[in-house]
Amino acid sequence: MGDCILRRCDLGDIIPVMEINLRTLPEHYSDYFYESLLEELPEAFVVAEISGKIVGYIMCKMEHGFSNFKKLGFVKKGHVVSIAVINEHRSKGFGSALVNESIKGVKIRQCSELYLEVRCSNNDAVRLYEKLGFSITQRLKAYYRDGEDAYVMAVDLAN
Repeated sequence: MGDCILRRCDLGDIIPVMEINLRTLPEHYSDYFYESLLEELPEAFVVAEISGKIVGYIMCKMEHGFSNFKKLGFVKKGHVVSIAVINEHRSKGFGSALVNESIKGVKIRQCSELYLEVRCSNNDAVRLYEKLGFSITQRLKAYYRDGEDAYVMAVDLAN
């Protein structure tokens, strides 16, 4: 990862984060949404920066809901809302580093698991999440606006 710095996002980073989202992902959000996630869970809103330029981010929120692992468990869990790295910096370990930092962040808030949705066709991302300990727990039919299915992938942080 060389000269990359991982740090918590701050309010001044929202515009560059939004620009990365617009360039790399079909799902877009309002500036208020980014700000609300930063306020809710700053420990798990992390940016990757090289020479003062943001090249990737991950943002999460906290939820209370049924466990992805326990049959009857109701748990506090982290939810990866969005993660992106600009194209020229992919396959350099930034995605893994961002996920690992967000795991630390949700653990600070006593979340017992972290989950995300990923396009079923995004094989690189699925492999990355599996390497980081996530497993596929569910398939959501027509989850994305374009009709594509998503996998729900989760990692148990309680162990």
